[in-house]
Amino acid sequence: MRLTPAVMPTKLAYFSMEVGVDPSIPTYSGGLGVLAGDTLRQAADLHVPMVGVTLLQRRGYLQQKLDSAGNQSESPTVWRPEERLELRQQRAAIQLEGREVAIRIWCHLIEGVTGHTIPLYFLDTDVEGNDAWDRSLTGQLYGGDERYRLCQEVVLGVGGLAALRALGLGPDLQHHMNEGHSSLLALALLERHLPDHDLRRATAADVEVVRSRCIFTTHTPVPAGHDVFPVELVRNILGDDRTDVLERFGCILDGKLNMTTLAMIFSRYINGVAMQHGEVSRNMFQFPINAITNGVHAITWTSPPFRELFDRHIPAWRRDNLYLRYALKIPLEAIRSTHAEAKARLLAEIENREGLRLDPEVFTIGYARRATVYKRATFIVQDLERLRQMSKTVGRMQILFAGKAHPSDSGGKEMIRDLFTAAMRLGTDLRIVFLQNYEMELALQLVSGVDLWLNTPRRPQEASGTSGMKAALNGVPSLSVLDGWWVEGHQEGVTGWAFGDSFEPDSPAELESLYDKLERVIVPLYYRQPLEYAMVMRNAIALNGSFFNTQRMLLQYLTNAYFPPGQIPQPAPAGATIRT
Repeated sequence: MRLTPAVMPTKLAYFSMEVGVDPSIPTYSGGLGVLAGDTLRQAADLHVPMVGVTLLQRRGYLQQKLDSAGNQSESPTVWRPEERLELRQQRAAIQLEGREVAIRIWCHLIEGVTGHTIPLYFLDTDVEGNDAWDRSLTGQLYGGDERYRLCQEVVLGVGGLAALRALGLGPDLQHHMNEGHSSLLALALLERHLPDHDLRRATAADVEVVRSRCIFTTHTPVPAGHDVFPVELVRNILGDDRTDVLERFGCILDGKLNMTTLAMIFSRYINGVAMQHGEVSRNMFQFPINAITNGVHAITWTSPPFRELFDRHIPAWRRDNLYLRYALKIPLEAIRSTHAEAKARLLAEIENREGLRLDPEVFTIGYARRATVYKRATFIVQDLERLRQMSKTVGRMQILFAGKAHPSDSGGKEMIRDLFTAAMRLGTDLRIVFLQNYEMELALQLVSGVDLWLNTPRRPQEASGTSGMKAALNGVPSLSVLDGWWVEGHQEGVTGWAFGDSFEPDSPAELESLYDKLERVIVPLYYRQPLEYAMVMRNAIALNGSFFNTQRMLLQYLTNAYFPPGQIPQPAPAGATIRT
């Protein structure tokens, strides 16, 4: 791989612990990383002068293996960076626990729709001369203990800034921290700003200089999703001067360093990832937090059959996703036949993976996301007899599940086992299939091939959620609690359906509202009024697909977060590569 000549100065650096840009580069675990990859792809589409910074993760996240009872075991994801990335000649170095750690820099070019490319830089500590512990730090995503995790975050934040400087990217950059994992970047910026890099001389005015160059996005209202480290560990790893300045400016409270609080203190613009999430986050942290609702990269998450349909009816949709609004003009029968093709592809993949042939005429519900307790994958199977009777009397149903549990998430693993138990008990009366080793390629087939996308998080713990947005691009409506993005995307019976809004989470009444919506509204509509169901599918594309995409999202970041009014950089010419 060769980098093309420099033509445009970089203005933005996007930091994320994980980035899902290609299934063959397995440095992501789920929604956070896929969103980061979608953001960078969109930046390439729009010629935004941005670079990405992440960790190499040589062992990836995990390969999931499930036995016949649903017990999950994990193994590393084997890949060879030298086959997918270009090694840059520049190197960086940081201090960890008083010793120097060298960092190699790898690059992957992300190409947009016009041929414009932006670089994604991967930081790698598996360098000869580093000790074995340091070489392992870019080994596995979200692995290890607190010491391992904090050292990883030093590599990302402090090492990422050092890498940009080694690459010749100067001090005028704006820095976007995608979640708190990279927030030590702010500390590194403060250190570089000060004369002789002496943190003891830092003042509130110096902090304001750093704040003017930092943007932060928080992604979860779940407390466990915010990294917190004991001050003794912070002092051992960062040293006294760095720890003391973090204490002085309020980043360490009650003996703990909260990485989210650190990022918020040092950022001039903070946002949540949906309008409701912004409000929840303001209440959690008592900071002025804005909201920019997430989106998905439309071309990436539209299945081949629907890409071809849109190319015929809405030729400009690839260049400008807003044109998907005109999907309202696509004939309903074309929507139905295109979906049937996508569904056939999904069922063929299931037969290939599982040796199980499913009926394409049966109403198929899809649910796929990280297996963790608050997402409540098992909520729909609380009353198996009710589901069995519904499938027999109202209309046949089958449910597809997928998702990995973190190796240390016992609750998530138990949910997977419970789903296997439900599948065994229901048998052929209502097929339940759990597809193992969920990744990007399978995700695209699922969000485009099912008939209904199910989302059941415990309110208000869904920050945004993006799987339903991907489904909408493929004409698959959602059935979801009113949380995250669905608060904004939901129009009852128009773009999909909601349940449980007036009931307490996990209550029998909430469960009844889910079953009632399926039994009385959705399944009868699918079987008895197929054109009416197709109208909901078409509305999902036109109303949700045209808005909940990264084109709209990134334009909002450009307008509201990245650049002051009147200072948005001019786009690069088609085919250009930003200066690296």
